[in-house]
Amino acid sequence: MISTSSKIYVAGHNGMVGSATIRKLKKEGYKNLIFKTSKDLDLRNQSLVDRFIIQNKPDLIINAAAIVGGIWANNEYPFKFLMENMQIQNNLINAAVNNKIENFIFLGSSCIYPRNAQQPIKEEYLLTSSLESTNQWYSLAKISGVKLIEAVRKVYGYNYVSLMPTNLYGPNDNFDPITSHVLPGMIAKFHNAKINNEKIVTLWGDGSPLREFLHVDDLANAIYFTTQNRMENYLYNVGSNDEVSINQLAEIISEVTGYKGDIIWDPTYPNGTYRKKLDSSNFTSMGWEPKIKLYEGIRQVYFSYIKVK
Repeated sequence: MISTSSKIYVAGHNGMVGSATIRKLKKEGYKNLIFKTSKDLDLRNQSLVDRFIIQNKPDLIINAAAIVGGIWANNEYPFKFLMENMQIQNNLINAAVNNKIENFIFLGSSCIYPRNAQQPIKEEYLLTSSLESTNQWYSLAKISGVKLIEAVRKVYGYNYVSLMPTNLYGPNDNFDPITSHVLPGMIAKFHNAKINNEKIVTLWGDGSPLREFLHVDDLANAIYFTTQNRMENYLYNVGSNDEVSINQLAEIISEVTGYKGDIIWDPTYPNGTYRKKLDSSNFTSMGWEPKIKLYEGIRQVYFSYIKVK
Protein backbone atom coordinates (compact mmCIF):
# COMPACT_ATOMS: atom_id res chain seq x y z
CA MET A 1 0.00 0.00 0.00
CA ILE A 2 1.27 3.45 -0.95
CA SER A 3 0.61 5.93 1.88
CA THR A 4 -0.03 9.66 1.53
CA SER A 5 3.54 10.32 2.69
CA SER A 6 5.01 8.18 -0.11
CA LYS A 7 7.00 9.84 -2.88
CA ILE A 8 5.34 9.22 -6.24
CA TYR A 9 6.78 10.03 -9.65
CA VAL A 10 4.15 10.47 -12.38
CA ALA A 11 5.75 10.31 -15.82
CA GLY A 12 3.70 12.15 -18.43
CA HIS A 13 1.94 14.36 -15.91
CA ASN A 14 0.84 16.94 -18.51
CA GLY A 15 -1.01 14.39 -20.63
CA MET A 16 -4.62 13.31 -20.30
CA VAL A 17 -3.90 10.28 -18.10
CA GLY A 18 -1.07 11.84 -16.14
CA SER A 19 -2.98 15.01 -15.28
CA ALA A 20 -6.04 13.01 -14.21
CA THR A 21 -3.79 10.87 -12.00
CA ILE A 22 -2.26 13.95 -10.39
CA ARG A 23 -5.74 15.37 -9.70
CA LYS A 24 -6.86 12.14 -8.06
CA LEU A 25 -3.75 11.73 -5.91
CA LYS A 26 -3.96 15.33 -4.70
CA LYS A 27 -7.63 14.82 -3.87
CA GLU A 28 -6.68 11.80 -1.76
CA GLY A 29 -4.13 13.84 0.19
CA TYR A 30 -0.89 12.97 -1.58
CA LYS A 31 1.53 15.88 -1.46
CA ASN A 32 4.90 14.26 -2.17
CA LEU A 33 4.41 14.09 -5.94
CA ILE A 34 7.27 14.62 -8.38
CA PHE A 35 7.13 15.22 -12.12
CA LYS A 36 9.11 16.79 -14.91
CA THR A 37 8.13 18.19 -18.28
CA SER A 38 9.59 16.56 -21.38
CA LYS A 39 11.81 19.62 -21.80
CA ASP A 40 13.28 19.13 -18.34
CA LEU A 41 13.61 15.34 -18.58
CA ASP A 42 13.82 13.50 -21.90
CA LEU A 43 12.56 10.02 -21.02
CA ARG A 44 14.08 8.70 -24.24
CA ASN A 45 17.53 9.28 -22.77
CA GLN A 46 18.57 6.44 -20.43
CA SER A 47 21.37 8.36 -18.67
CA LEU A 48 19.07 11.29 -17.86
CA VAL A 49 16.38 8.95 -16.55
CA ASP A 50 18.93 7.05 -14.45
CA ARG A 51 20.21 10.27 -12.90
CA PHE A 52 16.68 11.48 -12.12
CA ILE A 53 15.64 8.23 -10.42
CA ILE A 54 18.91 8.02 -8.44
CA GLN A 55 18.45 11.59 -7.20
CA ASN A 56 14.76 11.26 -6.29
CA LYS A 57 14.30 7.59 -5.31
CA PRO A 58 10.48 7.53 -5.55
CA ASP A 59 8.46 4.89 -3.69
CA LEU A 60 6.24 4.45 -6.76
CA ILE A 61 6.59 5.22 -10.46
CA ILE A 62 3.44 5.64 -12.56
CA ASN A 63 4.25 5.57 -16.27
CA ALA A 64 1.60 7.61 -18.08
CA ALA A 65 4.10 8.92 -20.64
CA ALA A 66 3.71 7.75 -24.23
CA ILE A 67 3.64 8.79 -27.87
CA VAL A 68 -0.03 8.36 -28.78
CA GLY A 69 -2.40 8.98 -31.68
CA GLY A 70 -5.16 7.55 -33.83
CA ILE A 71 -5.09 5.45 -37.00
CA TRP A 72 -3.55 8.18 -39.17
CA ALA A 73 -0.72 8.96 -36.74
CA ASN A 74 0.13 5.28 -36.22
CA ASN A 75 0.36 4.70 -39.96
CA GLU A 76 2.28 7.91 -40.63
CA TYR A 77 4.92 7.57 -37.89
CA PRO A 78 5.59 3.82 -37.38
CA PHE A 79 9.25 4.18 -36.34
CA LYS A 80 8.47 6.96 -33.86
CA PHE A 81 5.55 5.09 -32.30
CA LEU A 82 7.54 1.89 -31.88
CA MET A 83 10.98 3.22 -30.97
CA GLU A 84 10.13 6.16 -28.72
CA ASN A 85 7.48 4.31 -26.73
CA MET A 86 9.94 1.48 -26.12
CA GLN A 87 12.64 3.96 -25.11
CA ILE A 88 10.37 5.74 -22.62
CA GLN A 89 9.06 2.63 -20.88
CA ASN A 90 12.30 0.63 -21.05
CA ASN A 91 14.33 3.48 -19.58
CA LEU A 92 11.88 3.96 -16.72
CA ILE A 93 11.56 0.27 -15.91
CA ASN A 94 15.32 -0.31 -16.15
CA ALA A 95 16.09 2.65 -13.90
CA ALA A 96 13.45 1.52 -11.42
CA VAL A 97 14.86 -2.00 -11.20
CA ASN A 98 18.45 -0.78 -10.94
CA ASN A 99 17.47 1.48 -8.03
CA LYS A 100 15.31 -1.13 -6.27
CA ILE A 101 12.08 0.83 -6.74
CA GLU A 102 9.57 -1.81 -5.66
CA ASN A 103 6.33 -0.28 -6.97
CA PHE A 104 5.58 0.52 -10.61
CA ILE A 105 2.32 1.02 -12.53
CA PHE A 106 2.61 0.69 -16.30
CA LEU A 107 -0.23 2.00 -18.47
CA GLY A 108 -0.99 0.63 -21.90
CA SER A 109 -4.00 0.16 -24.14
CA SER A 110 -6.48 -2.48 -25.25
CA CYS A 111 -4.84 -2.39 -28.68
CA ILE A 112 -2.21 -4.82 -27.35
CA TYR A 113 -4.68 -7.65 -27.98
CA PRO A 114 -5.12 -9.55 -31.28
CA ARG A 115 -7.29 -7.99 -33.96
CA ASN A 116 -9.72 -10.92 -34.00
CA ALA A 117 -9.61 -11.79 -30.30
CA GLN A 118 -12.65 -13.48 -28.82
CA GLN A 119 -14.97 -10.96 -27.17
CA PRO A 120 -14.93 -9.77 -24.47
CA ILE A 121 -11.14 -9.81 -24.37
CA LYS A 122 -9.45 -11.55 -21.45
CA GLU A 123 -5.88 -10.85 -20.36
CA GLU A 124 -4.89 -14.38 -21.35
CA TYR A 125 -5.56 -13.60 -25.04
CA LEU A 126 -2.38 -11.53 -25.26
CA LEU A 127 -0.07 -12.75 -28.09
CA THR A 128 -2.47 -15.46 -29.27
CA SER A 129 -2.93 -14.02 -32.79
CA SER A 130 -2.11 -11.14 -35.15
CA LEU A 131 -2.46 -7.48 -34.23
CA GLU A 132 -4.51 -4.83 -35.99
CA SER A 133 -2.19 -3.48 -38.69
CA THR A 134 -3.25 0.16 -38.32
CA ASN A 135 -1.90 0.44 -34.76
CA GLN A 136 0.64 -2.39 -34.62
CA TRP A 137 3.61 -0.11 -33.91
CA TYR A 138 2.15 1.34 -30.72
CA SER A 139 0.76 -2.07 -29.79
CA LEU A 140 4.11 -3.82 -30.11
CA ALA A 141 5.80 -1.20 -27.95
CA LYS A 142 3.19 -1.58 -25.23
CA ILE A 143 3.31 -5.38 -25.40
CA SER A 144 7.06 -5.22 -24.77
CA GLY A 145 6.35 -3.07 -21.70
CA VAL A 146 3.77 -5.52 -20.39
CA LYS A 147 6.21 -8.41 -20.75
CA LEU A 148 8.95 -6.39 -19.01
CA ILE A 149 6.59 -5.84 -16.08
CA GLU A 150 5.89 -9.58 -15.98
CA ALA A 151 9.63 -10.33 -16.12
CA VAL A 152 10.38 -7.97 -13.21
CA ARG A 153 7.76 -9.70 -11.07
CA LYS A 154 9.19 -13.12 -11.92
CA VAL A 155 12.82 -12.19 -11.28
CA TYR A 156 12.61 -9.66 -8.43
CA GLY A 157 9.15 -10.14 -6.91
CA TYR A 158 8.45 -6.40 -7.01
CA ASN A 159 4.92 -5.01 -6.99
CA TYR A 160 4.90 -4.09 -10.69
CA VAL A 161 1.59 -4.13 -12.56
CA SER A 162 0.26 -3.25 -16.02
CA LEU A 163 -3.16 -1.65 -16.39
CA MET A 164 -4.70 -1.93 -19.86
CA PRO A 165 -7.54 0.57 -20.19
CA THR A 166 -10.06 0.52 -22.98
CA ASN A 167 -10.43 3.58 -25.24
CA LEU A 168 -9.94 6.65 -23.08
CA TYR A 169 -11.39 10.14 -23.29
CA GLY A 170 -11.45 13.17 -21.03
CA PRO A 171 -10.03 16.65 -20.39
CA ASN A 172 -6.54 17.41 -21.73
CA ASP A 173 -7.06 15.01 -24.64
CA ASN A 174 -5.65 15.60 -28.12
CA PHE A 175 -8.42 17.20 -30.21
CA ASP A 176 -6.46 17.56 -33.44
CA PRO A 177 -8.73 16.33 -36.28
CA ILE A 178 -5.88 14.41 -37.94
CA THR A 179 -3.73 12.92 -35.14
CA SER A 180 -6.39 12.44 -32.44
CA HIS A 181 -8.30 9.34 -31.43
CA VAL A 182 -11.86 8.93 -32.63
CA LEU A 183 -13.87 10.49 -29.78
CA PRO A 184 -11.95 13.77 -29.28
CA GLY A 185 -11.47 14.03 -33.05
CA MET A 186 -15.24 13.89 -33.51
CA ILE A 187 -15.81 16.50 -30.80
CA ALA A 188 -13.51 18.93 -32.57
CA LYS A 189 -14.95 18.13 -35.99
CA PHE A 190 -18.60 18.54 -35.00
CA HIS A 191 -17.90 21.69 -32.98
CA ASN A 192 -16.05 23.31 -35.87
CA ALA A 193 -18.80 22.27 -38.30
CA LYS A 194 -21.40 23.86 -36.03
CA ILE A 195 -19.64 27.20 -35.66
CA ASN A 196 -18.86 27.29 -39.40
CA ASN A 197 -22.44 26.38 -40.36
CA GLU A 198 -21.27 23.36 -42.37
CA LYS A 199 -24.10 21.22 -43.76
CA ILE A 200 -22.14 17.95 -43.89
CA VAL A 201 -19.56 16.25 -41.67
CA THR A 202 -17.60 13.43 -43.31
CA LEU A 203 -16.21 10.71 -41.06
CA TRP A 204 -13.78 7.85 -41.72
CA GLY A 205 -14.97 4.29 -42.35
CA ASP A 206 -18.54 3.07 -42.37
CA GLY A 207 -19.46 3.66 -38.70
CA SER A 208 -20.01 -0.02 -37.90
CA PRO A 209 -17.10 -0.83 -35.53
CA LEU A 210 -17.88 -1.09 -31.83
CA ARG A 211 -15.86 0.67 -29.16
CA GLU A 212 -15.85 0.70 -25.37
CA PHE A 213 -14.99 4.04 -23.78
CA LEU A 214 -13.67 4.88 -20.32
CA HIS A 215 -13.47 8.37 -18.85
CA VAL A 216 -9.92 9.19 -17.80
CA ASP A 217 -11.09 10.12 -14.28
CA ASP A 218 -12.35 6.55 -13.89
CA LEU A 219 -8.91 5.32 -14.96
CA ALA A 220 -7.32 7.67 -12.41
CA ASN A 221 -9.54 6.07 -9.76
CA ALA A 222 -8.35 2.65 -10.98
CA ILE A 223 -4.73 3.76 -10.67
CA TYR A 224 -5.37 4.99 -7.14
CA PHE A 225 -7.12 1.71 -6.34
CA THR A 226 -4.01 -0.12 -7.53
CA THR A 227 -1.80 1.89 -5.16
CA GLN A 228 -3.92 0.68 -2.24
CA ASN A 229 -3.78 -3.03 -3.04
CA ARG A 230 -1.19 -5.73 -3.56
CA MET A 231 -1.91 -6.91 -7.08
CA GLU A 232 -1.66 -10.67 -7.57
CA ASN A 233 -1.38 -10.56 -11.37
CA TYR A 234 0.95 -8.61 -13.65
CA LEU A 235 -1.79 -7.53 -16.10
CA TYR A 236 -5.32 -6.19 -15.57
CA ASN A 237 -7.88 -4.94 -18.06
CA VAL A 238 -9.70 -1.74 -17.07
CA GLY A 239 -12.94 -1.24 -18.99
CA SER A 240 -16.30 0.46 -18.57
CA ASN A 241 -18.96 -1.65 -20.34
CA ASP A 242 -19.92 1.59 -22.17
CA GLU A 243 -19.81 0.09 -25.68
CA VAL A 244 -21.30 1.82 -28.72
CA SER A 245 -20.86 1.71 -32.47
CA ILE A 246 -18.85 4.52 -34.04
CA ASN A 247 -22.06 5.54 -35.76
CA GLN A 248 -23.85 5.79 -32.39
CA LEU A 249 -20.90 7.72 -31.00
CA ALA A 250 -21.20 10.23 -33.84
CA GLU A 251 -24.91 10.70 -33.10
CA ILE A 252 -24.19 11.30 -29.40
CA ILE A 253 -21.44 13.84 -30.11
CA SER A 254 -23.49 15.66 -32.75
CA GLU A 255 -26.29 15.98 -30.17
CA VAL A 256 -23.97 17.12 -27.37
CA THR A 257 -22.24 19.71 -29.58
CA GLY A 258 -25.52 20.92 -31.08
CA TYR A 259 -24.54 20.15 -34.67
CA LYS A 260 -27.65 19.99 -36.91
CA GLY A 261 -26.20 18.95 -40.27
CA ASP A 262 -25.79 15.57 -41.96
CA ILE A 263 -23.20 12.87 -41.28
CA ILE A 264 -21.55 11.14 -44.23
CA TRP A 265 -19.31 8.07 -43.92
CA ASP A 266 -16.31 7.56 -46.21
CA PRO A 267 -15.59 3.80 -46.50
CA THR A 268 -12.38 4.43 -48.44
CA TYR A 269 -10.76 5.09 -45.05
CA PRO A 270 -10.02 2.17 -42.65
CA ASN A 271 -12.40 1.16 -39.88
CA GLY A 272 -9.68 -0.30 -37.67
CA THR A 273 -10.49 -3.28 -35.44
CA TYR A 274 -14.19 -4.16 -35.55
CA ARG A 275 -14.61 -4.69 -31.81
CA LYS A 276 -12.41 -4.29 -28.71
CA LYS A 277 -14.50 -4.94 -25.60
CA LEU A 278 -12.50 -5.81 -22.53
CA ASP A 279 -13.29 -8.40 -19.91
CA SER A 280 -12.38 -6.43 -16.78
CA SER A 281 -13.71 -8.96 -14.30
CA ASN A 282 -10.29 -9.70 -12.76
CA PHE A 283 -10.04 -6.04 -11.76
CA THR A 284 -13.66 -5.31 -10.88
CA SER A 285 -13.82 -8.44 -8.70
CA MET A 286 -11.34 -6.70 -6.38
CA GLY A 287 -13.84 -3.90 -5.71
CA TRP A 288 -13.21 -1.21 -8.34
CA GLU A 289 -15.94 0.01 -10.69
CA PRO A 290 -16.31 2.89 -13.17
CA LYS A 291 -18.64 5.76 -12.24
CA ILE A 292 -18.96 8.06 -15.27
CA LYS A 293 -21.48 7.10 -17.98
CA LEU A 294 -20.58 7.84 -21.58
CA TYR A 295 -23.16 10.52 -22.42
CA GLU A 296 -22.45 12.54 -19.29
CA GLY A 297 -18.72 12.08 -19.74
CA ILE A 298 -18.85 13.41 -23.29
CA ARG A 299 -20.87 16.42 -22.11
CA GLN A 300 -18.22 17.18 -19.48
CA VAL A 301 -15.42 16.87 -22.01
CA TYR A 302 -17.16 19.06 -24.57
CA PHE A 303 -17.76 21.86 -22.07
CA SER A 304 -14.12 21.74 -20.95
CA TYR A 305 -13.06 21.76 -24.62
CA ILE A 306 -15.02 24.88 -25.56
CA LYS A 307 -13.76 26.70 -22.46
CA VAL A 308 -10.22 26.64 -23.80
CA LYS A 309 -11.14 27.33 -27.45
